[in-house]
Formats: sequence, structure tokens, C-alpha cells
Amino acid sequence: MRPVQRRAAAVEALKGCDRFVSAQELHLRMVAGGTRIGLSTVYRALRDVEELGMADVIQAGAGERRYRWRRSGEHRHYLVCRVCASSRPVEAEVVEAWVVSVAFASGFAAVEHTVELAGVCARCQRAGG
Repeated sequence: MRPVQRRAAAVEALKGCDRFVSAQELHLRMVAGGTRIGLSTVYRALRDVEELGMADVIQAGAGERRYRWRRSGEHRHYLVCRVCASSRPVEAEVVEAWVVSVAFASGFAAVEHTVELAGVCARCQRAGG
């Protein structure tokens, strides 16, 4: 498989994930599924989809970045379980409006933002997480 094909395979693998995953997790899933790919190629593919706005990214513990394919094509915010990493999209119109007003008031353009919400989901609470 050529490098471009391996990156495309990493993107397809990310599309198949139903939760946020780290580069290491995605790499392990791919290798376990029989794909020959290096971890550095997975990192490059994830960097590419992030730069293209095709993935949502959150910071996990110890500075680890976790990725999720942006199914709707639009920027979203998530509430993420600190125990099992499951996630749920949240309505964030208030946050988006606030970002626009801050940008306008400050005279800045092309303002980007990150809002991360983490907690413990109901399933993990029941399990004692």
C-alpha cells in the first residue's frame, strides 16, 4: 500500500469509530484488523483531517489528543465521559454567539475556539466510575 493509500485507510478507520480515539488507539485497531500501517502515518492522517476541519479534536489527560470524524461537516462541541470516552454532542449556540461577539468587539477575524466538557456518563456512574 502506498503512503497516500495508508493515510486514506486511516481516515476510513476514523470514520468507523463511534467515539473519540487517540492516534495510538486508531493504530492498534487498524493493525488488529490486518492493515499494515505505521503510527507516524496515522498521526499524519489525523493531522490532515484536523487541518481540513473534518474531525473534532479534544484534549484528554496528559495532553493526549483524541479525534472523532465530523459526521455533519460542522464544528460541534461534545460532553465526553472521562471513564469510557463515550461522547454526546451538546447544543452550543450560546458559545458560538459569544465567540462571534468577542471577535467583533476585539476587532479580530478568523477566531477559533475550543470548549471541552468532561464528566462521568450514567453507565459509568452505575458501574462505580
